Amino acid sequence: MKICGLRTSDHARVAVEAGADAVGVVMNRTSVRRATEDEAREVITATRAAAHVADRVVDTVLVVNDMAAVEAAEIAARLGFDVLQLHGKAYGEEDFAAARAVLPRIWRATSLDLDPPLTVGAWGEEMLLLDAPKPGSGERWDLSVLAGSAPQGHWLVAGGLAPGNVAEAVDVVKPWGVDVSSGVEVEPGEKSSDLIRAFVAAARR
Repeated sequence: MKICGLRTSDHARVAVEAGADAVGVVMNRTSVRRATEDEAREVITATRAAAHVADRVVDTVLVVNDMAAVEAAEIAARLGFDVLQLHGKAYGEEDFAAARAVLPRIWRATSLDLDPPLTVGAWGEEMLLLDAPKPGSGERWDLSVLAGSAPQGHWLVAGGLAPGNVAEAVDVVKPWGVDVSSGVEVEPGEKSSDLIRAFVAAARR
């Protein structure tokens, strides 16, 4: 389970304490959730401290969709992220290979409208994330299209998930995990500690 779009140490701690397996920091140049490098470092530091207390491994993930893959990998490595998530149609198989040469752990995020390969690891990624056609919009998509044809292995479902519907999504498509950003916000870019806790509890019920 990944809580994405974090920008503060407080929300990072809440996510870890609630039971998240990963936290994401968005550094897309045009995103309302864009974090500065200082904010990213704070999230990483807080995540690792809280994970140490909880005696768990929690991945820190840099999420990008509008910068060169190698540049993103270099930023992720320099700031100390565990994982780079390349999101969307801007990236092809060669981009994943180039990024992986800089930072070994790469996740691939896509949506069904892009007609992506649904085999986890098809482009060398360790995790596949299936999102709504408009990532971060909070729009829910028809998860029933995945019934009987969902990916195998380590994959996450995202897109329009929130505390009130995540349990249903898990029941319908049985993903390896879930990812949320706008569904734990009180307004675009502003996370809620209460919603983070409620989402994790609902996803793990």
